[in-house]
Amino acid sequence: MVVAGHSNKSVANIFAVGGMGFSLIAGLAYTVMARGGSMPSLAIGGLIAGAACAFIGIFVSYSLHDVPVTLLLLGTVSSAVTGAIGGLLGRMFATAPRLPSM
Repeated sequence: MVVAGHSNKSVANIFAVGGMGFSLIAGLAYTVMARGGSMPSLAIGGLIAGAACAFIGIFVSYSLHDVPVTLLLLGTVSSAVTGAIGGLLGRMFATAPRLPSM
């Protein structure tokens, strides 16, 4: 997304939504790979996964001079929260009751 946004402004316009979407998926992926755990531990793991995902993407985008340095903090924090939400959602999906098979 960062490379595409560097050359295409319409992609750059969705950096915030797309980046937080990736962080949400990172939080969900953490929950799947953790295979259980308490709600707080899954939220913290999702938070770390989402923040790391965002920091890497924003740092590359900053290195390409596409975003200001202040976005490193703001974007990482907002994506960390989104990653934590992903971790919690992953737990809810994992513990949802299964539909009976026909």
